[in-house]
Amino acid sequence: MNKGEVNYLMERVAGVLIRCFFLSYALLILWFFLYVLVGDFGYGMHAQWFELNRHDYALINYYGMAFVKVYAIIFFLFPYFAIRLVLRKKR
Repeated sequence: MNKGEVNYLMERVAGVLIRCFFLSYALLILWFFLYVLVGDFGYGMHAQWFELNRHDYALINYYGMAFVKVYAIIFFLFPYFAIRLVLRKKR
């Protein structure tokens, strides 16, 4: 691979990473709104299957949202910025 092909590949990977970051944040926003709007329905459904109280249900949701946020930042945003810095340095 020559230098142009490597730069093209890095641009493509950076594009995929930033799209994955935005999609994961869209999932996070959707999860939050579903929790706020239909959280009682979700709690009722899960409380029948598992022995959960409201506090545990809220904790599971908040921890899940935090996990998705950290996952998106570490695995999508940081590599995107690293690739952008490398590409900027090459120019």
